[in-house]
Amino acid sequence: MPNRLQNESSPYLLQHVQNPVDWYPWGEEAFRKAKAEDKPVFLSIGYSTCHWCHVMAHESFENEKTADILNRYFVSIKVDKEERPDVDSIYMTFCQAFTGSGGWPTSIFMTPDQKPFFAGTYFPPSTRGRMIGFPELLEVIHERWEDDRKELLDQADDLVSHLQKEERAEFAPPDDLMESAIQVYKRIYDSKNGGFGSAPKFPTPHNLLFLMTYYERYGDEECLHMAEHTLRQMYRGGLFDHIGFGFCRYSTDERYLAPHFEKMLYDNALLMMAYCQAYAITKKPLYLEVAEKTAAYILREMAAPEGGFYSAKDADSEGEEGKYYLFTPEEIQRVLGKRDGKRFCQHFDITPSGNFEGKSIPNLLASDPEDKSFEPLLQPLYAYRKEHHSLHLDDKLLTGWNALMIAALCRLYQVSGKAVYLEAAKQADRFLSENLMEGDTLYVSYRKGKRGVKGFLDDYAAYLFAQLALYGATLDTKYLERAKRLCQEANRQFRDENGGYFLYGADNESLILRPKEAYDGAIPSGNSLMAWNLVWLAQLTGEEEYQQEAQQQLDFLAQEAAQYPTGHAMFLLAQLNHEYPPPKVVVVLAKGANTSNLPLQLPMDAAITLLEEATDEYPLKDGKTTYYICHGHSCLPPTNEPPVNEGIGSRQN
Repeated sequence: MPNRLQNESSPYLLQHVQNPVDWYPWGEEAFRKAKAEDKPVFLSIGYSTCHWCHVMAHESFENEKTADILNRYFVSIKVDKEERPDVDSIYMTFCQAFTGSGGWPTSIFMTPDQKPFFAGTYFPPSTRGRMIGFPELLEVIHERWEDDRKELLDQADDLVSHLQKEERAEFAPPDDLMESAIQVYKRIYDSKNGGFGSAPKFPTPHNLLFLMTYYERYGDEECLHMAEHTLRQMYRGGLFDHIGFGFCRYSTDERYLAPHFEKMLYDNALLMMAYCQAYAITKKPLYLEVAEKTAAYILREMAAPEGGFYSAKDADSEGEEGKYYLFTPEEIQRVLGKRDGKRFCQHFDITPSGNFEGKSIPNLLASDPEDKSFEPLLQPLYAYRKEHHSLHLDDKLLTGWNALMIAALCRLYQVSGKAVYLEAAKQADRFLSENLMEGDTLYVSYRKGKRGVKGFLDDYAAYLFAQLALYGATLDTKYLERAKRLCQEANRQFRDENGGYFLYGADNESLILRPKEAYDGAIPSGNSLMAWNLVWLAQLTGEEEYQQEAQQQLDFLAQEAAQYPTGHAMFLLAQLNHEYPPPKVVVVLAKGANTSNLPLQLPMDAAITLLEEATDEYPLKDGKTTYYICHGHSCLPPTNEPPVNEGIGSRQN
């Protein structure tokens, strides 16, 4: 029989609806039951494309005997981390404090008052060496709850009290935080394989965006080289799907050959931005090609019919991680024929011995990535793969992730001049504004007509970021006005008068901790995105309020980034734009003119202000549309000739 998850919309929760575990969604009902029956709570947090979440579900949550122990002694709660980042953040903090590490699935045992007393991640179905089996763990915790409860409760109180009172150690920011970060990047850069540090290697495109912008401002060629080499190697390796396009989650090896095969919307959005930036700087066609291939994947496989984009594609196919993406030479030759098949296998490193568990991940690590002669052979292989295997799709639409993709598509439109990308961005924005926004209030997620809970800081910061990107691509002031309203709402709900922004706000559920996340992980933190947004709003509007708020946010993040500056790349990018502003362009429209025939901006990051009519400060020149262009603290004479990206035509609105 279906359990209590049957009325939920989260794909992750619905994956567990037929479990014999009597799962509850996060909510008052579960905690009331735990109090009434005097039972501890087992909280399991994961997401629908998580490989080890699948493994633990199959081994333990689908097992009748294990489920019987859970149902007898515990109240069990399932949480989708992508829909409840607040719950995930708090209990991941506990997990890391308790074990020294974290990850998903996150396994938390806590009191009915939501205070955790034991934490871990994956547990096997039986004891393996020093790793206790999950059923044995359940029995031990039950016995402790019955016989040593005071010790457990004291432990929970101590841990909660410690984390509630914990104050971050204060580090004085170095005189030049950015230069300190640059030196760290140079020290940990992998000059052979690209990227930073050793395996596993995560894309973290915001690092590359910072390095490329630093090069633009200061001319440090080494920064550009590190970013370019990393972008090329990520594309050449198996991290990029050379058959169906798009990037996988991260590389398990230092060469970017063997990925963790799930594909996430946010990774592909941020990577698109990085490749667009590289193309804008260098004009090397490969970078635009990779960005467009990634967009092709998103528009083909991740676009919802009603607008917006789905969240993720699973790593597993038929219970095997990566099976969908692996080939043998025999398969290739069966699809392409012997002659073309042999050529293809040689080019993409598909061998009898294989490069991954006996099969091969197509890659270009030993081949010319700019050889286009194999492009016609990709479609039949793509069709073959889709026919023979399938991947689970996480089909919920997340506000924050969609916002990042909107911004990426705007950037791709700006560098390519192709209206299809801007239209996709606008369509996704319409979907979000109609389905995930009520007044100025955002919601986290949408699936099959159901909205999730009210939005968190990351949702507001990312959607504000998307509005500024849409304004930059269109110069339509409605996007700028919405950005201002979203900023005001974010300040109302999340801002801490002592500095920074809390993860959850005045309109969200109150939990046992109130996190304030500043560190950039796979996605830039809400705090660092807000820094970027505030700096940009200050430069676009010239308003003193935004300038003060931007400075306060930068000061807060400088303190946070002092010990580990490379973990705060998006903040460093905001700081760079603040200290070394991009060109400012004021466009004054002639009478009867509109934005539809204005050229794309140059540079892409110029702060453009649109005036629909002349003013005393900005009069028209010769009665025509006039451009006022300033670099740093010097301005050029007003001109009727617009700054235009080389080789790119007019705006295609």
